[in-house]
Amino acid sequence: MKKEDKELYLASIKSVDTEEFLDMWFYRPLGFSCALFFRNRGIHPNVITILSIFLGIGAGICFMQDELRWNMLGVLLLMWANLYDSTDGQLARMTGQKTRWGRILDGFAGDCWFFCIYFAIAARETFEPIPFMPDYNWGVAIWILVSYSGFWIHGSQCQLADYYRNIHLYFTNEKNGNEFHNSIAQKKEFDETPWKGNFFWKVFLNAYVQYVTNQERMSPMFQKFIKTVYKHYGTNIPRGLREEFRKGSLPLMKYTNFITFNSRAIMLCFTMLIGELWMYLAFELIVLMAAFLYMRYRHESLCSRLTQKIEEGYEFN
Repeated sequence: MKKEDKELYLASIKSVDTEEFLDMWFYRPLGFSCALFFRNRGIHPNVITILSIFLGIGAGICFMQDELRWNMLGVLLLMWANLYDSTDGQLARMTGQKTRWGRILDGFAGDCWFFCIYFAIAARETFEPIPFMPDYNWGVAIWILVSYSGFWIHGSQCQLADYYRNIHLYFTNEKNGNEFHNSIAQKKEFDETPWKGNFFWKVFLNAYVQYVTNQERMSPMFQKFIKTVYKHYGTNIPRGLREEFRKGSLPLMKYTNFITFNSRAIMLCFTMLIGELWMYLAFELIVLMAAFLYMRYRHESLCSRLTQKIEEGYEFN
Protein backbone atom coordinates (compact mmCIF):
# COMPACT_ATOMS: atom_id res chain seq x y z
CA MET A 1 0.00 0.00 0.00
CA LYS A 2 1.35 3.44 -0.98
CA LYS A 3 2.07 5.95 1.77
CA GLU A 4 -0.83 8.22 0.77
CA ASP A 5 -3.20 5.23 0.58
CA LYS A 6 -2.05 4.05 4.02
CA GLU A 7 -2.71 7.49 5.48
CA LEU A 8 -6.15 7.56 3.87
CA TYR A 9 -6.86 4.07 5.22
CA LEU A 10 -5.86 5.01 8.77
CA ALA A 11 -8.05 8.10 8.51
CA SER A 12 -10.98 5.88 7.49
CA ILE A 13 -11.00 3.90 10.76
CA LYS A 14 -12.05 5.29 14.12
CA SER A 15 -9.11 4.23 16.24
CA VAL A 16 -6.71 1.31 16.47
CA ASP A 17 -7.61 1.16 20.19
CA THR A 18 -11.22 0.25 19.49
CA GLU A 19 -10.86 -2.00 16.46
CA GLU A 20 -11.21 -5.76 16.72
CA PHE A 21 -8.69 -8.22 15.27
CA LEU A 22 -11.10 -9.61 12.65
CA ASP A 23 -12.13 -6.11 11.63
CA MET A 24 -8.55 -4.88 11.29
CA TRP A 25 -7.43 -7.86 9.22
CA PHE A 26 -10.53 -8.51 7.14
CA TYR A 27 -13.47 -6.08 7.23
CA ARG A 28 -11.54 -2.78 7.40
CA PRO A 29 -9.11 -3.48 4.51
CA LEU A 30 -11.90 -4.86 2.34
CA GLY A 31 -14.21 -2.08 3.45
CA PHE A 32 -11.56 0.47 2.47
CA SER A 33 -11.44 -0.96 -1.05
CA CYS A 34 -15.23 -0.79 -1.26
CA ALA A 35 -15.20 2.77 0.12
CA LEU A 36 -12.78 3.84 -2.61
CA PHE A 37 -15.02 2.19 -5.21
CA PHE A 38 -18.13 4.01 -3.97
CA ARG A 39 -16.30 7.31 -3.44
CA ASN A 40 -15.12 7.34 -7.05
CA ARG A 41 -18.74 6.94 -8.14
CA GLY A 42 -20.10 9.66 -5.88
CA ILE A 43 -22.25 7.33 -3.78
CA HIS A 44 -23.25 8.65 -0.35
CA PRO A 45 -22.45 6.55 2.75
CA ASN A 46 -26.13 6.41 3.73
CA VAL A 47 -26.88 4.59 0.48
CA ILE A 48 -24.39 1.89 1.53
CA THR A 49 -26.09 1.66 4.93
CA ILE A 50 -29.48 1.13 3.27
CA LEU A 51 -27.98 -1.59 1.07
CA SER A 52 -26.68 -3.30 4.22
CA ILE A 53 -30.21 -3.29 5.65
CA PHE A 54 -31.54 -5.25 2.67
CA LEU A 55 -28.61 -7.66 2.84
CA GLY A 56 -29.17 -8.26 6.56
CA ILE A 57 -32.90 -8.80 6.02
CA GLY A 58 -32.03 -11.23 3.24
CA ALA A 59 -29.80 -13.13 5.67
CA GLY A 60 -32.67 -13.38 8.15
CA ILE A 61 -34.99 -14.74 5.45
CA CYS A 62 -32.40 -17.35 4.47
CA PHE A 63 -31.97 -18.37 8.12
CA MET A 64 -35.69 -19.11 8.31
CA GLN A 65 -35.16 -22.00 5.90
CA ASP A 66 -34.23 -25.34 7.44
CA GLU A 67 -31.81 -26.22 4.64
CA LEU A 68 -28.02 -26.03 4.68
CA ARG A 69 -27.72 -24.30 1.30
CA TRP A 70 -30.07 -21.50 2.40
CA ASN A 71 -28.25 -21.13 5.72
CA MET A 72 -24.89 -20.90 3.96
CA LEU A 73 -26.32 -18.19 1.72
CA GLY A 74 -27.55 -16.43 4.86
CA VAL A 75 -24.05 -16.53 6.32
CA LEU A 76 -22.63 -14.95 3.16
CA LEU A 77 -25.31 -12.24 3.12
CA LEU A 78 -24.69 -11.45 6.78
CA MET A 79 -20.95 -11.12 6.11
CA TRP A 80 -21.72 -8.89 3.13
CA ALA A 81 -24.04 -6.74 5.25
CA ASN A 82 -21.33 -6.35 7.90
CA LEU A 83 -18.80 -5.47 5.21
CA TYR A 84 -21.06 -2.65 4.06
CA ASP A 85 -21.55 -1.64 7.70
CA SER A 86 -17.78 -1.15 7.80
CA THR A 87 -17.70 0.49 4.38
CA ASP A 88 -20.28 3.20 5.13
CA GLY A 89 -18.36 4.49 8.17
CA GLN A 90 -15.03 4.39 6.38
CA LEU A 91 -16.52 6.19 3.37
CA ALA A 92 -18.07 8.82 5.67
CA ARG A 93 -14.76 9.51 7.43
CA MET A 94 -12.85 9.44 4.16
CA THR A 95 -15.13 12.00 2.48
CA GLY A 96 -16.07 14.09 5.53
CA GLN A 97 -19.72 13.04 5.17
CA LYS A 98 -20.20 11.98 8.78
CA THR A 99 -23.66 12.93 10.01
CA ARG A 100 -25.91 12.00 12.90
CA TRP A 101 -28.42 10.80 10.31
CA GLY A 102 -25.79 8.32 9.22
CA ARG A 103 -24.94 7.27 12.78
CA ILE A 104 -28.58 6.71 13.70
CA LEU A 105 -29.29 4.95 10.41
CA ASP A 106 -26.25 2.74 11.01
CA GLY A 107 -27.65 1.62 14.36
CA PHE A 108 -31.07 1.09 12.81
CA ALA A 109 -29.51 -1.15 10.17
CA GLY A 110 -28.09 -3.53 12.77
CA ASP A 111 -31.45 -3.61 14.55
CA CYS A 112 -33.15 -4.61 11.29
CA TRP A 113 -30.68 -7.46 10.71
CA PHE A 114 -31.09 -8.94 14.14
CA PHE A 115 -34.86 -8.46 14.27
CA CYS A 116 -35.10 -10.72 11.23
CA ILE A 117 -32.54 -13.13 12.66
CA TYR A 118 -34.31 -13.46 16.01
CA PHE A 119 -37.61 -13.93 14.19
CA ALA A 120 -35.98 -16.72 12.17
CA ILE A 121 -34.70 -18.39 15.34
CA ALA A 122 -38.13 -18.30 16.99
CA ALA A 123 -39.96 -19.47 13.85
CA ARG A 124 -37.62 -22.43 13.32
CA GLU A 125 -37.51 -23.52 16.95
CA THR A 126 -41.26 -23.27 17.73
CA PHE A 127 -42.02 -26.91 16.93
CA GLU A 128 -38.59 -28.26 17.87
CA PRO A 129 -38.08 -30.22 21.12
CA ILE A 130 -36.55 -28.41 24.09
CA PRO A 131 -32.96 -29.60 24.70
CA PHE A 132 -32.81 -32.41 27.26
CA MET A 133 -36.64 -32.48 27.29
CA PRO A 134 -37.52 -34.38 24.10
CA ASP A 135 -41.20 -34.79 25.05
CA TYR A 136 -41.81 -31.04 25.01
CA ASN A 137 -41.62 -28.56 22.14
CA TRP A 138 -40.56 -24.96 22.59
CA GLY A 139 -43.91 -23.52 21.51
CA VAL A 140 -44.64 -19.98 22.68
CA ALA A 141 -41.76 -20.18 25.18
CA ILE A 142 -39.19 -19.65 22.44
CA TRP A 143 -40.92 -16.43 21.35
CA ILE A 144 -40.79 -15.12 24.92
CA LEU A 145 -37.14 -16.11 25.27
CA VAL A 146 -36.20 -14.59 21.92
CA SER A 147 -38.04 -11.36 22.75
CA TYR A 148 -36.25 -11.05 26.07
CA SER A 149 -32.87 -11.98 24.63
CA GLY A 150 -33.21 -9.92 21.47
CA PHE A 151 -34.95 -6.76 22.59
CA TRP A 152 -33.61 -6.43 26.13
CA ILE A 153 -30.35 -8.32 26.55
CA HIS A 154 -28.91 -7.76 23.07
CA GLY A 155 -29.92 -4.10 23.07
CA SER A 156 -28.43 -3.37 26.48
CA GLN A 157 -25.17 -5.13 25.69
CA CYS A 158 -24.61 -3.36 22.38
CA GLN A 159 -25.71 0.06 23.64
CA LEU A 160 -23.26 0.04 26.54
CA ALA A 161 -20.43 -1.35 24.40
CA ASP A 162 -21.00 1.44 21.87
CA TYR A 163 -21.07 4.00 24.69
CA TYR A 164 -17.80 2.79 26.19
CA ARG A 165 -16.06 2.94 22.80
CA ASN A 166 -17.22 6.51 22.26
CA ILE A 167 -16.15 7.47 25.78
CA HIS A 168 -12.73 5.93 25.15
CA LEU A 169 -12.38 7.87 21.90
CA TYR A 170 -13.45 11.10 23.60
CA PHE A 171 -10.81 10.80 26.31
CA THR A 172 -8.03 9.61 24.03
CA ASN A 173 -8.75 11.72 20.96
CA GLU A 174 -11.52 14.27 21.29
CA LYS A 175 -11.69 14.77 17.52
CA ASN A 176 -12.53 11.09 17.03
CA GLY A 177 -14.80 11.09 20.06
CA ASN A 178 -17.40 13.44 18.61
CA GLU A 179 -20.06 10.71 18.82
CA PHE A 180 -20.02 10.95 22.62
CA HIS A 181 -23.35 12.64 23.35
CA ASN A 182 -25.51 13.31 26.39
CA SER A 183 -29.28 12.99 26.66
CA ILE A 184 -29.87 16.55 27.89
CA ALA A 185 -28.37 18.11 24.75
CA GLN A 186 -30.18 15.61 22.52
CA LYS A 187 -33.50 16.26 24.29
CA LYS A 188 -33.01 20.01 23.92
CA GLU A 189 -32.44 19.64 20.19
CA PHE A 190 -35.52 17.43 19.92
CA ASP A 191 -37.66 20.02 21.74
CA GLU A 192 -36.33 22.90 19.63
CA THR A 193 -36.80 21.13 16.29
CA PRO A 194 -40.26 21.78 14.78
CA TRP A 195 -42.29 18.85 13.51
CA LYS A 196 -43.17 20.70 10.32
CA GLY A 197 -40.72 19.72 7.62
CA ASN A 198 -38.72 17.57 10.06
CA PHE A 199 -41.02 14.62 10.76
CA PHE A 200 -38.55 11.81 10.11
CA TRP A 201 -35.68 13.68 11.77
CA LYS A 202 -37.84 14.20 14.89
CA VAL A 203 -38.69 10.49 14.96
CA PHE A 204 -35.01 9.60 14.72
CA LEU A 205 -34.08 12.21 17.34
CA ASN A 206 -36.66 10.82 19.75
CA ALA A 207 -35.26 7.31 19.29
CA TYR A 208 -31.73 8.63 19.78
CA VAL A 209 -32.69 10.45 22.99
CA GLN A 210 -33.97 7.15 24.38
CA TYR A 211 -30.82 5.38 23.18
CA VAL A 212 -28.48 7.81 24.94
CA THR A 213 -30.69 7.89 28.05
CA ASN A 214 -30.41 4.09 28.34
CA GLN A 215 -26.64 4.31 28.00
CA GLU A 216 -26.46 6.87 30.79
CA ARG A 217 -28.78 4.84 33.01
CA MET A 218 -26.43 1.84 32.80
CA SER A 219 -23.34 3.87 33.74
CA PRO A 220 -24.08 5.87 36.93
CA MET A 221 -20.46 6.09 38.11
CA PHE A 222 -19.32 7.38 34.74
CA GLN A 223 -22.07 10.05 34.86
CA LYS A 224 -20.72 11.18 38.23
CA PHE A 225 -17.16 11.07 36.88
CA ILE A 226 -17.84 13.17 33.77
CA LYS A 227 -19.76 15.76 35.82
CA THR A 228 -16.81 15.97 38.22
CA VAL A 229 -14.39 16.34 35.29
CA TYR A 230 -16.38 19.20 33.75
CA LYS A 231 -16.82 20.86 37.17
CA HIS A 232 -13.07 20.94 37.84
CA TYR A 233 -11.61 21.29 34.34
CA GLY A 234 -14.37 22.20 31.94
CA THR A 235 -13.56 20.73 28.54
CA ASN A 236 -9.83 21.34 29.07
CA ILE A 237 -9.20 17.85 30.45
CA PRO A 238 -5.60 17.40 31.72
CA ARG A 239 -3.42 15.17 29.60
CA GLY A 240 -2.50 13.08 32.64
CA LEU A 241 -6.17 12.33 33.33
CA ARG A 242 -6.75 11.39 29.70
CA GLU A 243 -3.77 9.03 29.82
CA GLU A 244 -4.84 7.41 33.08
CA PHE A 245 -8.37 6.93 31.78
CA ARG A 246 -7.04 5.35 28.59
CA LYS A 247 -4.82 3.02 30.61
CA GLY A 248 -7.85 1.70 32.47
CA SER A 249 -10.26 1.77 29.54
CA LEU A 250 -8.10 0.19 26.85
CA PRO A 251 -8.16 -3.37 28.30
CA LEU A 252 -11.97 -3.18 28.26
CA MET A 253 -12.18 -2.54 24.53
CA LYS A 254 -11.79 -6.27 23.84
CA TYR A 255 -15.02 -6.81 25.80
CA THR A 256 -16.89 -4.10 23.90
CA ASN A 257 -15.88 -5.84 20.68
CA PHE A 258 -16.62 -9.32 22.01
CA ILE A 259 -20.24 -8.53 22.93
CA THR A 260 -21.11 -6.65 19.73
CA PHE A 261 -21.02 -8.18 16.26
CA ASN A 262 -18.24 -10.57 15.29
CA SER A 263 -18.52 -13.07 18.14
CA ARG A 264 -22.29 -13.02 17.77
CA ALA A 265 -22.07 -13.58 14.04
CA ILE A 266 -19.59 -16.46 14.40
CA MET A 267 -21.75 -18.19 17.01
CA LEU A 268 -24.92 -17.49 15.05
CA CYS A 269 -23.51 -18.93 11.84
CA PHE A 270 -22.20 -21.99 13.71
CA THR A 271 -25.55 -22.72 15.34
CA MET A 272 -27.41 -22.14 12.07
CA LEU A 273 -25.17 -24.57 10.20
CA ILE A 274 -25.49 -27.34 12.82
CA GLY A 275 -29.22 -26.70 13.27
CA GLU A 276 -29.10 -26.00 17.03
CA LEU A 277 -30.34 -22.41 17.12
CA TRP A 278 -31.10 -22.42 20.87
CA MET A 279 -27.34 -22.52 21.47
CA TYR A 280 -27.03 -18.96 20.17
CA LEU A 281 -29.52 -17.74 22.80
CA ALA A 282 -27.66 -19.65 25.50
CA PHE A 283 -24.40 -18.04 24.35
CA GLU A 284 -25.99 -14.59 24.48
CA LEU A 285 -27.67 -15.05 27.85
CA ILE A 286 -24.73 -16.72 29.62
CA VAL A 287 -21.38 -15.99 27.95
CA LEU A 288 -22.06 -12.53 26.53
CA MET A 289 -23.95 -11.47 29.66
CA ALA A 290 -21.02 -12.49 31.86
CA ALA A 291 -18.64 -10.45 29.66
CA PHE A 292 -21.09 -7.53 29.72
CA LEU A 293 -21.37 -7.50 33.52
CA TYR A 294 -17.62 -7.80 34.01
CA MET A 295 -16.94 -5.01 31.52
CA ARG A 296 -19.47 -2.76 33.24
CA TYR A 297 -18.06 -3.50 36.70
CA ARG A 298 -14.51 -2.71 35.57
CA HIS A 299 -15.52 0.52 33.82
CA GLU A 300 -17.63 1.76 36.72
CA SER A 301 -14.80 0.95 39.14
CA LEU A 302 -12.36 2.93 36.97
CA CYS A 303 -14.68 5.94 36.95
CA SER A 304 -15.25 5.74 40.70
CA ARG A 305 -11.51 5.62 41.37
CA LEU A 306 -10.75 8.60 39.12
CA THR A 307 -13.64 10.61 40.55
CA GLN A 308 -12.22 10.14 44.03
CA LYS A 309 -8.77 11.26 42.84
CA ILE A 310 -10.18 14.46 41.34
CA GLU A 311 -12.24 15.26 44.44
CA GLU A 312 -9.17 14.74 46.64
CA GLY A 313 -7.21 17.25 44.57
CA TYR A 314 -4.86 14.84 42.83
CA GLU A 315 -2.63 16.63 40.31
CA PHE A 316 -2.81 15.10 36.84
CA ASN A 317 0.28 16.23 34.94
